[in-house]
Parts: sequence; C-alpha cells; structure tokens
Amino acid sequence: MENLERSCATEDYKSGLSGFAKKYPMRQFNDVYEGKKVFLTGHTGFKGSWLTLWLDRLGADVCGFSLKEPVSEPDHFSLLSTGIKDVRGDIRDHESLQDAIQQFAPEIVFHLAAQPLVHWSYRDPLATFSTNVLGTANLLQACRYCDSIRTVVVVTTDKVYHNREWDWGYREIDPLGGHDPYAASKVCSEFVSDCFRKSFFEDKNILLATCRAGNVIGGGDWAANRIVPDMVCAAASGKTMGIRMPHAVRPWEHVLEPLAGYLLVGQRLLERKVEFAQAWNFGPDAKGIVTVGELAEHAQSHWNALKIDVTAPETQGPHETSYLALDCSKAKRRLGWSPVWSLEETVQHTIDWYREYYENKKIVTSDQLSQFVADAKNRQTIWTKELSH
Repeated sequence: MENLERSCATEDYKSGLSGFAKKYPMRQFNDVYEGKKVFLTGHTGFKGSWLTLWLDRLGADVCGFSLKEPVSEPDHFSLLSTGIKDVRGDIRDHESLQDAIQQFAPEIVFHLAAQPLVHWSYRDPLATFSTNVLGTANLLQACRYCDSIRTVVVVTTDKVYHNREWDWGYREIDPLGGHDPYAASKVCSEFVSDCFRKSFFEDKNILLATCRAGNVIGGGDWAANRIVPDMVCAAASGKTMGIRMPHAVRPWEHVLEPLAGYLLVGQRLLERKVEFAQAWNFGPDAKGIVTVGELAEHAQSHWNALKIDVTAPETQGPHETSYLALDCSKAKRRLGWSPVWSLEETVQHTIDWYREYYENKKIVTSDQLSQFVADAKNRQTIWTKELSH
C-alpha cells in the first residue's frame, strides 16, 4: 500500500491533451461548442474539472472561474492539462466576477461553483448560503450586463426537492424544499434563477435552465464525507471503513452522465430553442438507485485495497434523507437524453480510475471520457448522432 501514501501532484500525472484537443475536437452536440466562448464557474471542482476537459476536447474556448485554493488534496484539475483560461476569484465578490465575464465576453455560461457538501453546510451555514445563493445572484447579475451572453445553465442538485421519503422519483414539477443548509441554499439558488429568468433575461433574450443531478461518482473526487473518496482515503491509510448510512438509498450515476445532460441543454439553448429554458433532472435508471452499502460492496469487488464494514453501527450525525430518487422521464422524452453506463459500468470505471492513479501513477480521465463517448455512440445516444446541418 506504499503507493497509496505518496504525494500525488507531480508532472508525471499531466495528461498533456490541450494541443491535441484543439486540433482534433470531438464531434458531438451538433458541433455547437467548437469555437464557442464558454464561461465556467467552479471549473476546478469535481464536476467542473471533468466538464473543463470535455469542453476543451470539444474545441470550445473556455474561461474558468474558481477559488484560488485547491478544492482538495490531491486536486483533479491540477492533474489535467487543458488550454483554458484559468481565472481565480470568489463568486461572492461581484466586482471581480463581473470583470472576468466582461473581459472574456462569453456566449454561454455554466454555473457549477458552489459549497457542495451537506455535512460542511451544518458546520458553516453562512458560508454555504452566501456561496450558493449570493454567488448565484452575483453571477446572474453579471450576466445581465454582458451583451455577448445568450445562454446560462445553472447547476443545482437532486436535494432541492421537498423530501417526503416516498418510494418514487421526484419530478421537476414537485415542490422544492430543503431540510439541511446545503439543500435549502440550492432551493434558494433555483428561486434566484427563476427570478432572473422572468424579471431580467426574457427582455435580453438570454435563455436560462437549471439542472438537477443525482449522486455522482467518478475518478478525481477527494471530497470528505462522500462514499467513494472516503473508501479510497481509508485504503490509503490501510484502514477498514465503516459505512455511515449503509441503508440510505441514492440515485448513483457517473459524473459524465449529468455533464452530458448539461451540455445537451446548453446545445438546445444555444440553438435558441426557448422551450428548453426550464428545470431538468438527470439521474440513473432504476437499477442505479441502490443503498450506500450496496454501492460500497460493488466498489470493493473491483479493488481489493478497499476494505469496508457494512455491519458497523450507523454513525450518528446531522439529518440526512434516507431515500432519494429522481424521475428523469422529462429529459428522456423531450431532450432525448438517457444514461450511457449501467451501475456496474459506473462503479467499474470509477474504481479503475483510482486504481490506475494509485498503483500505476496514471491519470485516465481522458481515456475514460473517450470510452464514454464511444459507448454513447455505440448506443446511438442523441448527442452523438450525425450533424443535422
């Protein structure tokens, strides 16, 4: 296990893909992102770093805006080499955010920057609300005064729904509500987005959508109090990890699944299809809705370094819902979106990523993105079909 304990942020891990990506961009999403100026908040985060690479591979001109400090150690974004413009700042600082947007003059904005952790929101609710609510308001206010912007995609969470612990998935028309500070802050972000859409963006012809994803997993995530990173960190210390809430049910999906949804929504809005400027769910099919314990056992079966104990007493902590699922029928019917990987494939690719990282000193983010796209093409996913023009 000595490989698990070494320092991770070295040049050996750089993927060096930027030049290749710009010369040979992937052909997806009706080719709409090639040469497009894209402003991406939270580009150094877990989802943001994967989306940054994907947009770079699509040939987009990307400007990322994130906090100066790494979101984790190791830091997935720093392990990737992309050709994007990397701007550091706080989305709560309206002036610096507005300056960055005005100078870059994007056509589309993806807003992913957030305080994304439920447990941390209990420890610092004010920072959670100021980041997730005021940060969203700052971004949308800056977009109002940038004449180049035509499309905004705001990412929230599946936890925005008023959870009644029922046994079926929540739809976009179901009531919103948040018990914990994180969920409540994201509900507020939804309301702020809807307010700006109706009060300001309609007059400026800016189309805005919000996207709500399930519980995402994938390589490059080291955030605390998430099941896969916790398992990996325990393995790095040679420990067996007790599962905090083994019977809690969640909708698990690979990080690339909702990102494909965000990009598809962005495509439709860039094509000026007004009917897509609304809320969208992106989650797994029914077989991807399993307990935390079941997910951990799946992960363990792919890497014997992971040691878990699903029989350990459940850890007492702040309130968390015991059952959460999404109904994604609207996205499937109206967008044509559908998941690419099964739960088994999702877990396998996730654990393969960490095993390659720790045992072979390899970053396989780009390889897995290519595999995801290839599988999507083989399954005739809508965003991989031939161009319509």
